[in-house]
Amino acid sequence: MGGNETRTLWISIGVAMFAIFMLYSWSETQKTELAKKYGTTKRVVVAAADIAEMETIDESKLEVIDQPQDFIQPEAVTDAEGAVGQVAAVPIKKGEQLLQTKLLLPGPDTGLSMEVSPGKRAITLPIDDMRGVSKLLRPGDRIDIVAALDYGKGGDQRREVRTVLQDVVILATGLNVMNKIPRRFELDANGKTINRINLSATTTFTTITIEAKPEEVQQVVYMLATAPGSIFTTLRHPNDRLQAPVRTTVVEDILQKPVLTRLPSADNTAQPIQGMAQPAQQIRPPTQVPATRPAAAPRAGFRDL
Repeated sequence: MGGNETRTLWISIGVAMFAIFMLYSWSETQKTELAKKYGTTKRVVVAAADIAEMETIDESKLEVIDQPQDFIQPEAVTDAEGAVGQVAAVPIKKGEQLLQTKLLLPGPDTGLSMEVSPGKRAITLPIDDMRGVSKLLRPGDRIDIVAALDYGKGGDQRREVRTVLQDVVILATGLNVMNKIPRRFELDANGKTINRINLSATTTFTTITIEAKPEEVQQVVYMLATAPGSIFTTLRHPNDRLQAPVRTTVVEDILQKPVLTRLPSADNTAQPIQGMAQPAQQIRPPTQVPATRPAAAPRAGFRDL
């Protein structure tokens, strides 16, 4: 590379650096003028995408930007973490500032309809420490519904334990509605300070709300109407989504005895149920039938007396 080319290269680099410096100086001057005219800038939370009404807000829906203080609206949210987990009371457009007046805390005011999957229904079950896994259930957990059912009358009355529903999602525990963040925000007694409550530690609820298909909801309603205390819940691993047939349990299974059922017959003979263990059958020896002697042929010249 010759001397002229080297000189030209350094002149180009110098001009570029001077242009960058001038651009930076101009931007700082504009920033100072805007600060004098509209006030200093302040960080504010805006919507990174359109947020629908009654939609639970998560991190992907929020963005923090700097805006002149004069452009920041009253009650604007300045901390994104404080808005996560709340529910939009009205539709919020992309780029619009989030206002506390447009947000609701998850709970009775926000409802549950947006959490129910299309084609399913929400229904509430009563629970206690024994029937509700010591109340270690949380919104979003998946459970099985097991019921102890009685049927028959008198001496024919029987009890069976059957897994009625499998892989059922919990929408709410008490008034704690399901969302991706296991926490809830409430105002203190003075109504000024917002307290964050960790939902992973609360056990004050006495009901859970699940979602199921309409025909499954009818089965649950039947059990609630006949024997509400016979419904139990079992907790599943979050990744266990298998729904396998589960064999019904009766008292003979606990005692390890063959299961017999009586049929309405005259001799009241017990018949084994198909699929159950059957007792050994007694083999009787064959009955011997006495042989009969063939009749003798009549002789000529004689007659029978």
